[in-house]
Amino acid sequence: MILDDGGDLTHWVYKKYPSVFKKAQGIVEESVTGVHRLYQLSKAGKLCVPAMNVNDSVTKQKFDNLYCCRESILDGLKRTTDVMFGGKQVVVCGYGEVGKGCCSALKALGAIVCITEIDPICALQGCMDGFRVVKLNEVIRQMDLVITCTGNKNVVTREQLDRMKNGCIVCNMGHSNTEIDVASLRSPELTWERVRSQVDHVIWPDGKRVVLLAEGRLLNLSCSTVPTFVLSITATTQALALIELFNAPEGRYKQDVYLLPKKMGLPTPVVFGACDK
Repeated sequence: MILDDGGDLTHWVYKKYPSVFKKAQGIVEESVTGVHRLYQLSKAGKLCVPAMNVNDSVTKQKFDNLYCCRESILDGLKRTTDVMFGGKQVVVCGYGEVGKGCCSALKALGAIVCITEIDPICALQGCMDGFRVVKLNEVIRQMDLVITCTGNKNVVTREQLDRMKNGCIVCNMGHSNTEIDVASLRSPELTWERVRSQVDHVIWPDGKRVVLLAEGRLLNLSCSTVPTFVLSITATTQALALIELFNAPEGRYKQDVYLLPKKMGLPTPVVFGACDK
């Protein structure tokens, strides 16, 4: 069986060891990006094993994607930059569950937050929540902080990095290390200066500095802690999905992507204060 987060392991086994992939009893995937990649395989007729979509279960989507990111975004930024959020101009790229959590936290501390979003429903939600919906190219010069939360690649390009103002902080809360075009910054004309752990100043020839956190990797996994309560919920949900696929009678799950059965995705009544102990 394959237990994955982001789809990278599934993609690697599928490409490198197709015979092993075909023998797998099932795949459990917990991330937005990984689930999207599974649906792509299924649509192309290349998914030859049943897969369980854990990301869209209630417990994973709300507690991990929304509430956890709402706390860990501030923790990660404070630990690395000690920045004061009040009055800062912030753009959050993507207004899915992760983006919603980040925007909520930053707005509460007095940051002036705008969002970019390509999905019309999510964009409308952002507007109704009081955030200005913008194009990144139109606001990039004014931003103090740029956060990516899309699950896509090259969301922030080298051209946009070139146009950022001195001291702009750039970080990623989305998928892996693909959202910010970090590779383009490793060029001869730019100088990298390690300021502290997980914090680099990328210096342009004119002296401009852009503060890059965790080299574009996930901020909350690289620079902060994640509440044990959330980790417990996510890991338990994944374990339940693995058990369900393993014990399912033959024929229940075919070569497709399935949502976690609702009875497994619903939280049981708990005393929240005791969960972290």
